[in-house]
Amino acid sequence: MKLATLFAQNAGRHGDRVALVCGAGRLTFAELNANGDRLADALAARGVLPGDRVAVAMPNSLELVEAMAAILKLGALIVPLSTRLTAQEVAYIVGHCEPRAVFYSAGMRDPVAAALDGVGGAARIVTAAPEAGEEGHAAVLASGAPQPLPGPPAAEDDCMIVYTSGTTGRPKGAVGTNANMVIAALTNAVEWGLGEHDVVMATTAMAHRTGISRLANMLVVGCRLVMQPRFDAAEALTLIERERVTVAGGVPTVFRMMMPEFEKRPGAASSLRLIAATGEVFPVPLKQRLRAALPHVGLYTFLAQTEAGNVAGLRPGEQEARPRAAGRPIMGVEIRAVDADGNDVARGEPGELLVRSGEPGRAAVMREYFRDPAATEAAFDGDWFRTGDVGYFDADGFLHFVDRAKDMIVTGGLNVYSKEVEIALIEHAAVADAAVVGVPDDAFGEAVAACVVLEPGAAATADALIEHCRARIASYKKPSHVHVFDELPRTGTGKVVKQELKRRLAALREG
Repeated sequence: MKLATLFAQNAGRHGDRVALVCGAGRLTFAELNANGDRLADALAARGVLPGDRVAVAMPNSLELVEAMAAILKLGALIVPLSTRLTAQEVAYIVGHCEPRAVFYSAGMRDPVAAALDGVGGAARIVTAAPEAGEEGHAAVLASGAPQPLPGPPAAEDDCMIVYTSGTTGRPKGAVGTNANMVIAALTNAVEWGLGEHDVVMATTAMAHRTGISRLANMLVVGCRLVMQPRFDAAEALTLIERERVTVAGGVPTVFRMMMPEFEKRPGAASSLRLIAATGEVFPVPLKQRLRAALPHVGLYTFLAQTEAGNVAGLRPGEQEARPRAAGRPIMGVEIRAVDADGNDVARGEPGELLVRSGEPGRAAVMREYFRDPAATEAAFDGDWFRTGDVGYFDADGFLHFVDRAKDMIVTGGLNVYSKEVEIALIEHAAVADAAVVGVPDDAFGEAVAACVVLEPGAAATADALIEHCRARIASYKKPSHVHVFDELPRTGTGKVVKQELKRRLAALREG
């Protein structure tokens, strides 16, 4: 079951309906399908074959989605590159995957050119006026024939390589399949009640799995996809109102940024029926503000991973009774919590989460790490994928996310899960955002350090925040150090880059 086939079928059913909105641009299903066919033919004429990699490095745009549609139709693999990557990161990924072609914007011209110096024969397709060695996107599109290509054999199912953030080392390329993306989209259809008449807004870049999943919603279900070239909270709400958006997807950080707009203009969100959020724990105080501002909007929060897909979800009707839970396992997904020896732990006890949904690549879990058999072998225990997340099941079968295993702090021989401390901090009225890391400590090995962002105009002393935590969690878990920042360093998907925070705190100590 191929994404390109499902999209072509949707284009045949309702070709005149708008499929894609970005900025002032709009494309119908028929237009996007035809442009995808033309670009796929043009790529084939430039030597791109099924199974080859094609990198895409540009902000959200009509051209970006056209390129992705073409790559899928050809049977090549999409390699999305965030525009926020450094030149060094771009060079590593391009050198690792060796693309046969790269689509990119003018802003990515220099890092792409530098990265391609070591990769011979790659077609360079730019959305701006082309320079020497480049071709313009519009000209390449016009050069292609309008008829669809045969596509790859049914057995060849790989469709993309999404590189992990690499916050603790070199990025790894998670190979995703058509089956992975189709199943994720169909799961959304069931869990969210998503249909062809819905209008879905993606608040994150298409360079990340979260954004690509919203694209898959459009390709598979036939709903309309709305996105911004660059996220802006006020403009996002205006877009919701103008396009009559029914479902908004994103990370909790995005909705925290939108919250003041929702509170100022709740009527602008009258068409919205559901917010779907993933990427990090959704703070309970933010849930309460959202419920007060938009009581007609349901909230669906879910735990997901680039490699494992959708893992667990908490439905709107479960949010009030289980506000801190990650939810129940997504249909067809099995989850175990195990100890260091791989044995299942008791209910209520935290353990590493293993996920299974059939043979890797055939359901929700990725097939492998690209060109990294050692990492692939380490990531799987048979058919079970090791998520690196720590969680536990309560007595009623709800999964609770505790922390990333690598983020656990050991202080005085006691384990402290940073997420528990972060949740306690965010429940303080003055705190808008928080991240907790371990820092060296002569007496205890590690100490708990809190990095917080305060609400506009708010004030709170370090002692006040420490006492606030002491009242909510065990005393040994409370922060020993509190640092206030204007903002926290985050990846393009909204995840805090804790290694960068550790570097900043080390610099402060040295200073």
